[in-house]
Amino acid sequence: MSSQTIQIAIADDHPLITEGLQKLLEAAPGMEIAGCFGSGRECLEFLQSSHADILLLDIALPDTSGLDLCRDIRNISPATRILALSNHAERSMILQMLQQGASGYLLKNVAADELIRCIREAHEGLLTFSKAVREIMAKPSATELREMPQLTRREKEILLLIADGKTTTDIAAMLHLSPLTVETHRKNLLQKFGSPNVASMIRLAVQQGLIQA
Repeated sequence: MSSQTIQIAIADDHPLITEGLQKLLEAAPGMEIAGCFGSGRECLEFLQSSHADILLLDIALPDTSGLDLCRDIRNISPATRILALSNHAERSMILQMLQQGASGYLLKNVAADELIRCIREAHEGLLTFSKAVREIMAKPSATELREMPQLTRREKEILLLIADGKTTTDIAAMLHLSPLTVETHRKNLLQKFGSPNVASMIRLAVQQGLIQA
């Protein structure tokens, strides 16, 4: 076995996908299948005692989420580069996987030559995406396009306290305001953010850097 051979593990609970990937990659020069696993537990057990250069990781395994598994693998096998393989095309999921340490993200409709390119790029230490994912990442989300709301000093104060879990009564006492005034500010904040509820408003405020997560 050449020292240049890329050892690849596959974690996916769909046998047809696993078998297809295995045949494709075994036929590619310089690639070898180290193991195939149908659950996160099996994958972790393998990586605790064996090595894989690249892990093709389905982010929707039956026993764990891809986000949790990615984090666990980064702890037990930091040298393994993880390529998320998914049907989920949401920009937020792609970003979350990258935040957990994935080296790339591919949609399951990826072409064979793209898959091989991405594996080689990840093996070289590059961040890599399939063509469809690059297009998703190139388009700003609705949140990023939305203009940041202009808040008064008082609204910023109240936003921070709401994010801190304070009730209307708490905020009224802390800022020496009437509960009715605080409720009016709360409604104005929801309107400015265009949010249906407080949880959505806080999420937008974090994304726009108005408050810290």
